[in-house]
Amino acid sequence: METVLLYAFSSADIKVTIEAYFNEAGGLVVDGYDIGKSVEDYFGDSDYEYTLTVPQLEVAKLYTLFALRPNDPSALLRHLQSQFNTNHCYSDIKNFLEQHQVHYESFSWN
Repeated sequence: METVLLYAFSSADIKVTIEAYFNEAGGLVVDGYDIGKSVEDYFGDSDYEYTLTVPQLEVAKLYTLFALRPNDPSALLRHLQSQFNTNHCYSDIKNFLEQHQVHYESFSWN
């Protein structure tokens, strides 16, 4: 399974990693993981995980929105990596999906 790194940051107080990949059902998954003292100060726990999944049927909309050849997961992952690669990429992707009425499920835990 191909995975692309959308964003990574590491300092003495926090480490952030956000990746994108396709799951076995063909859904697009964006996973984020923050760990460190800053996370503990904010959430009361040292790690925070968050994920969103775009179901396979909704992924087709993304190929159209990004003007990509349909059914090319690698191209879609590379496009996401080039367009959403900042500390706010998880929120930016969620906002993009909402603006374009692409349905997704999200979950977070700490």
